[in-house]
Amino acid sequence: MGDTSGSNPAKQDFSHLNADMLHTILELVSDGIWDWNANTGFVYRNPGWYEMLGYPRHALENTLFTWENIIHPEDYPQVMALFDDYINRRAPHYQTEYRCRKKDGSYLWIEDRGYVIARNPDGSVARMVGAHRDIQARKYSVAQLEQRNQSLEALVAERTRELARVNQQLKLQLDENRALAERDALTLVANRYRLEKTLLQACERAQRFRLPLALIAMDIDDFKPINDRYGHGAGDQTLVRVVECLESCIRPCDLLARWGGDEFMVILPESTLETAKTLAEQICRKIRTIQAPGDFAVTLSLGVAERHADESPAALMERADQALYRAKAAGKAGVSE
Repeated sequence: MGDTSGSNPAKQDFSHLNADMLHTILELVSDGIWDWNANTGFVYRNPGWYEMLGYPRHALENTLFTWENIIHPEDYPQVMALFDDYINRRAPHYQTEYRCRKKDGSYLWIEDRGYVIARNPDGSVARMVGAHRDIQARKYSVAQLEQRNQSLEALVAERTRELARVNQQLKLQLDENRALAERDALTLVANRYRLEKTLLQACERAQRFRLPLALIAMDIDDFKPINDRYGHGAGDQTLVRVVECLESCIRPCDLLARWGGDEFMVILPESTLETAKTLAEQICRKIRTIQAPGDFAVTLSLGVAERHADESPAALMERADQALYRAKAAGKAGVSE
């Protein structure tokens, strides 16, 4: 079944149902039903959806981020590719199977179907509804049937399990090595590699869901004289204390990264220029309160930028960096956009 926002009269009428009435009806449905208003970003999920994943009713935020956050990382790229193909009319329907993380941390196999029921005049999605259905039992039954049909002897099966355990250990080690490779050794925040990777993903998400995205670039004012006068040990302590201050100001969904030397950047998903500027001014004030490892004051200069439509990560970073230079030129210890 494909996009229903065109010729089918029954579906066309459905798209005009009062949202409160529709959601009241969906409260009675046992399957996990979702209703996405793409123009506002609001996502309704009925009680069946929460119960399927072990959450109290309506316990999570009514945003797309809630859905993205529970998809298994290995399934996420394929799910997003199918979703993009459908909403952009490159595919006749949206239906897929993937794993969702439950409240207890385990994963549940679900079948996801969705239908666009209304589009805006420019062809973009205005409203889309769908359902998540628990298929864990079916997946388990298929696995059990395959296991019964196998003719491998017990020794081979044990060897397979042993290899799986070794593989899990290797995977854990690989994950740990990957985490170390994406972390700044001194401050323990994200490094430049992770910053660029995360910013690319954030730009793709902002483009896909038509959400705002902002970036703050900053560096410590007159950092070189601190190193020259007090030594690199004091400089390192200053960097660590600055990072602790920055982490206390940002949200869990934001990413703080060390860009290089005494330069840092913060990625702010779903944030406008005004939101980013307000946060930058808060950071600018709070940084003055940190206890420096010497008789000197620590200040930051900050530049903020909000992503434009179709703008690349490199272009966004360049604009934030230019705003930072303007803050420096204006006398430091301030914010520029």
